[in-house]
Amino acid sequence: MTVMEQRGAYQPTPPPAWQPRTDPAPLLPDAQPYRVLGTEAAAKADPELLRRLYAQLVRGRRYNAQATALTKQGRLAVYPSSTGQEACEVAAALVLEERDWLFPSYRDTLAAVARGVDPVEALTLLRGDWHTGYDPYERRVAPLSTPLATQLPHAVGLAHAARLKGDDVVALAMVGDGGTSEGDFHEAMNFAAVWHAPVVFLVQNNGFAISVPLAKQTAAPSLAHKAVGYGMPGRLVDGNDAVAVHEVLGEAVRHARAGGGPTLVEALTYRIDAHTNADDATRYRGEDEVEAWRDHDPILLMERELTERGLLDEDAVRAAQEDAEALAADLRTRMNQDPVLDPMDLFAHVYAQPTTQLLEQQAQLRAELDAEAAGPEGAGR
Repeated sequence: MTVMEQRGAYQPTPPPAWQPRTDPAPLLPDAQPYRVLGTEAAAKADPELLRRLYAQLVRGRRYNAQATALTKQGRLAVYPSSTGQEACEVAAALVLEERDWLFPSYRDTLAAVARGVDPVEALTLLRGDWHTGYDPYERRVAPLSTPLATQLPHAVGLAHAARLKGDDVVALAMVGDGGTSEGDFHEAMNFAAVWHAPVVFLVQNNGFAISVPLAKQTAAPSLAHKAVGYGMPGRLVDGNDAVAVHEVLGEAVRHARAGGGPTLVEALTYRIDAHTNADDATRYRGEDEVEAWRDHDPILLMERELTERGLLDEDAVRAAQEDAEALAADLRTRMNQDPVLDPMDLFAHVYAQPTTQLLEQQAQLRAELDAEAAGPEGAGR
């Protein structure tokens, strides 16, 4: 008998500490993504919610198109479009109470706008003017996070602190499928589960981390299945079904607020546009794939449902489009105005109490600016 055969024959009984702490079955996601639109469950959906979601989807699509155009005009340095993912963006913003916090990634400017952030301020980071561009406390929207997944531990920390203080607050953290490959994702999930923090993780699985398909990132049955390894529920939802996403996120938020702990929600969606305006998506995916997802467009799905239920007519469509055009026109007008920038603002919001080194740098820059303003004679003194 070989050594391996000997080891295989030896099967000791594990000590009690090795036994599962909880039954993993309730934590596992459904085998198929949860859907509402096009099913019998749609008849139970609140008509006012459907109309509101539809209007926000149309508004969001126009916002994405206008922001993309601004990059071509040189008014934005870069824009990561969320065209095709508007259902996730809108649902994430609308499901939260005013006291809750949203933690977006760099692609989630639409979610910030739907939450109430000024569209110009939401794009300021991508313009290169400020690190954030808006007051996070005004709408309770954390700064847009360009590094992948770094916002997730921040969301857990805020949610945990709120619970310790007795505040009835939930944090909703958004991340892409590529962000789930980062260490910050693991740390956030583990801390959230161990601390039982009131936080909801929304993974927008749009198929690609830039050009890397999901199959090259994970061998898991779904990203939602990762939840069970941390001890939290996982949910799998059709990310283009705005009603389904809103419902699943709503349940997760209520679960967290009631003390049930965190939930991981994976929304299956698709990025219709390239990763950013600097990306050539044709190098790693075919047009047939994109066209297939256009048939499952979130606006198209909502229009079908509203029309079949007699909740959408030409006047309602026109009103939604006019509202979206007004948003785009205002965005164009204000983004085409050159901002007045003060170089001294570099030092304004670094530390509550500036360090000695920072004060020295501030004085040096002030002296250089004063000398430049004084002209050649002043510079030579």
